[in-house]
Amino acid sequence: MTSSSDDILIIGGGAIGLATALALLEAGRGVRVLEAQTAGSGASHGNCGTITPSHAPPLAAPGMILQAMRWMLTPGAPLYVKPRFDPALWRWLLRFAARCNRRDWHASTLGRAAILNDSRTRMAEWIGRYGLQCEFVEEGMDYVFREQANFERNMADCEALREFGIASEFISGRDYLAADPSLKEGLVGAIRFPGDARLRPDRYVAELARVVRERGGTIEEGCRVESVRSDASGARARTSLGERRGREAVIALGAWSPQLAKSLGFYLPIQPGKGYSITYSRPSLVPKRPITLKDRSVCVTVWDSGFRLGSTMEFSGYDTSLNETRLGMLESAAREYLREPVGAIVEERWYGWRPMSSDDMPVIDRAPGHDHLWLATGHGMLGVSMSAATGQLVADLVGGRPPAIDPAPYRADRFR
Repeated sequence: MTSSSDDILIIGGGAIGLATALALLEAGRGVRVLEAQTAGSGASHGNCGTITPSHAPPLAAPGMILQAMRWMLTPGAPLYVKPRFDPALWRWLLRFAARCNRRDWHASTLGRAAILNDSRTRMAEWIGRYGLQCEFVEEGMDYVFREQANFERNMADCEALREFGIASEFISGRDYLAADPSLKEGLVGAIRFPGDARLRPDRYVAELARVVRERGGTIEEGCRVESVRSDASGARARTSLGERRGREAVIALGAWSPQLAKSLGFYLPIQPGKGYSITYSRPSLVPKRPITLKDRSVCVTVWDSGFRLGSTMEFSGYDTSLNETRLGMLESAAREYLREPVGAIVEERWYGWRPMSSDDMPVIDRAPGHDHLWLATGHGMLGVSMSAATGQLVADLVGGRPPAIDPAPYRADRFR
């Protein structure tokens, strides 16, 4: 058991923690990342790797309550709530339901668009500056539809998104199929978001870890943080490898952040939203760009190195099982849309917990009542997409500099 003292401790080595470490290093600070497993092994690892300003609208939207009630007890639906006695979950759901109105939808969309647009630009700069080898391609993303009514609803929503700087293009089903033979007949239309991009997320976090180390940061893997506290001299973390001290500490534990927050005396309305993906070898006939099978809420991402189906949202606590129904839903949706829905080799069947805040907005702020503790959590399904902007915002706040974006939407005291 050893003790060490550093400038800034970062608790959590996923996309958010590593991006925060890099931004702090750029600002001239020293960092030590404390990661319970290996860097990037959590929710950063198996998501679909789409970088999506187009996803600015929050899950909490007008009409979502009725839709969720139809879905929530159906194991194969895009949203599933496992029946159980869980007061924290039901408290979260009540908070979420209260946000499903036009006023709160607009406020959340504004905050999410700001951080997504900043992160999209900043990520491209980082990838170029540091030579991050993560199969990053700026080719846009398409929503594709087989249901006419859903296509029309989403086209109407796109008009509202233009206010937030999110451009879109509408393509007829016939024209889309003529340009991309990987999809089956029956497509009624598509919506293209030209400002989106994609990368391979496991390689992105591995490259972030490489650059953090090269620039003098320390990443301690297998270092589980058991508790943290702050006092006049800074922050102290009790870990499985001994005490670690820093002038400041950043809590970037994703879906595990509420547990640490509770021990510190404040409440974070964050639930673990379980997502799934299946990664295959690359089929011979694949979509030309990332697509979302919008009628089924399934994402399809193609890289030179592979092919991934992903998405779904399951509220089942910290359940560690692979739900075969949820995995089957991914493949079933792909078979409905794609001529070659899967690759010849299944490389990985994965789940991970996304930190879902009740307003679908991240928490990036000083921890309530703790001068030397900071929060960077609650990014939901968009941790990779929001990572670069989050890291910069934390670095700005910790350093007392004018922030790159307005931090007000991400304040921790909004939950009081």
